[in-house]
Amino acid sequence: MSILNFLSGIVKPVTDLIDNITTTDEERERLKNELTKIENEFLGKALEYEGKLLESQSKIIEAEAKGHSWLQRNWRPITMLTFLALVICDSFGLLSFRLNDEAWTLLQFGIGGYVVGRTGEKIVDKIRKT
Repeated sequence: MSILNFLSGIVKPVTDLIDNITTTDEERERLKNELTKIENEFLGKALEYEGKLLESQSKIIEAEAKGHSWLQRNWRPITMLTFLALVICDSFGLLSFRLNDEAWTLLQFGIGGYVVGRTGEKIVDKIRKT
């Protein structure tokens, strides 16, 4: 997780500074313990934020799946079928241009998001039935 690396990157210089500034071992340990407590609070808030973010994303996907409009319910499958057609055409040289690396990266994220989204929808449906 990048947020964890970010927080560790902030805390490490402060910990090093505590080692250089404080005079006694007792004072050094007390400051390090306080810093660790602050770091843990930050990590807790970051994980809480990530959980809320995932929850809101799942609510969006659920709302789309239950939408009244045909297009609202089916835009993801249409998008993935379009990507599939582009990949097939690119593989057989039927396109007048080659898909560049960014298109392949977008395709990987799209397929990953689609698979995760559909899996999430199916899990939510099964949980609701039980």
